[in-house]
Amino acid sequence: MDQDQDQDPDAVTRGARLAVDVGTVRVGLAASDPDGMLATPVETLPRAAGKVKPGSADVVAVAAHVRERDVAVVYVGLPRHLSGAEGSSADLARAYAVALARQVAPVRVRLVDERMSTVTAHQALQASGRSGRRHRQVVDQAAAVVILQHALDAERATGRRSGERVDVDRRSSRRAVEGSAGDGTTTTE
Repeated sequence: MDQDQDQDPDAVTRGARLAVDVGTVRVGLAASDPDGMLATPVETLPRAAGKVKPGSADVVAVAAHVRERDVAVVYVGLPRHLSGAEGSSADLARAYAVALARQVAPVRVRLVDERMSTVTAHQALQASGRSGRRHRQVVDQAAAVVILQHALDAERATGRRSGERVDVDRRSSRRAVEGSAGDGTTTTE
């Protein structure tokens, strides 16, 4: 881990970024270059059924991408209603972020607002001429691209990492986040 990141976990440091769009059936991934200029689609993974766990096949696969790409930070989309309220999809995303943070530590995981990312992804796919029936196979990747590009733009505008930090305590056995995969908290900056 970069020494500057130890001193200020919200400072932007060089390194690839990975975005994760968590759904009930699939998980979409997008990655950036090490300078954080451009988000590109990576893969759509089937999401393991049941409760989110650090050892689930999809979480392990995302962690493998983190290692292979030498990712500096992972952004997980946090779906909110237009009002800003959170529902069951946000609970799932928070649980997924905690499970992933436990799997990829010391790499930082952050939750970023993803309102309208899937709608934007569908519109972009339709504008590119892709038929609606074929959207399902790539819409999660496209949504991850939207999430990541938003986070990259926010990084450039503020000089800080975007979203809420997901911190995990590997020693604690108590749940810190309601509905989480366990032992995690989020910190809004």
